[in-house]
Amino acid sequence: MPQSSPPAAAAEDTLALATALKTQALALGFHKVGIAAVPDAPTPEGLGDWLDRGYQADMAWMQNPKRQDLHQVLPGVRSVIAVALNYYTPTPHSTDPQVGKISRYGWGRDYHRILHKKLKALNLWLQQQAAAQGIPQESRYYADTGPVQDKGWAQRAGLGWIAKNGNVITRDYGSWVFLGEVLTTVALPPDAPHLAHCGTCSRCLEACPTGAIVAPAVVDANRCLAYHTIENRSPQLPAAIVPHLQGWVAGCDICQDVCPWNQRFAQETDVAEFQPYPDNIAPPLAALATLTAAQWEDRFPASALRRIKPAQWRRNAQANLDALNPEDQ
Repeated sequence: MPQSSPPAAAAEDTLALATALKTQALALGFHKVGIAAVPDAPTPEGLGDWLDRGYQADMAWMQNPKRQDLHQVLPGVRSVIAVALNYYTPTPHSTDPQVGKISRYGWGRDYHRILHKKLKALNLWLQQQAAAQGIPQESRYYADTGPVQDKGWAQRAGLGWIAKNGNVITRDYGSWVFLGEVLTTVALPPDAPHLAHCGTCSRCLEACPTGAIVAPAVVDANRCLAYHTIENRSPQLPAAIVPHLQGWVAGCDICQDVCPWNQRFAQETDVAEFQPYPDNIAPPLAALATLTAAQWEDRFPASALRRIKPAQWRRNAQANLDALNPEDQ
């Protein structure tokens, strides 16, 4: 039976593997990649306090205990390989009050499909390289699809920092990035965590029409337009939310649009699949208010917007129309 490498050789092996892995991630089309070490103790990253305050609203999956302990997701995990994919497209949102606004993240093809394809390839490459070098390991990947705190690990891996609006901001692309990660049982050399660079800026807190950003980097979903237009399954939106919709029917980009980092450093994505489907840029509210199941099927093929069901589209659109004509209510 072959003997294990001495510590110095093992360190050299893992350093070479980490370097090659980052090169491979960029070759697969990811725009940023970094590595974070996983400590032995759980890392709740403030999630417990956020949950205790009820800021998750009806998003019960946020309470999964695995989210606060990565070792429950992958036993023996030692490293998180965090990646980011730029999705920004520069088309401005319409200012026509009769038109609905859809968050940029949903304009093109479903980001889960794009990220998963690339993450699967990166994970397979890691498995093959580790096996070829005789490095035992297990790994698995996620892209907003598992109990993993994507933002916290992205900051730990040096991709960017968790900004006051709760999003991860990168110095290269602003916050217009999708996040994903590969978990591995190999202890890879980690990158330095990213420092925060919001400074004294408070534009996102001031711009949020419902005051959902209750403190820097703390978002109360109960007040968030994105939560209510996407995750809220109630037949009617809360009366306190409706007057502040400002045309939003799927998500909300206000806190990102006002961010100076986004205004200065946003770059148009080179991922063709993220270019907007024409119908997603300026959909008439009147059309969405009468959206049928058949129209929903045709309108949102291979789209992350399919999470919003036809009844929700009708509700969101009608609420915006009601907000335009409150005297008719």
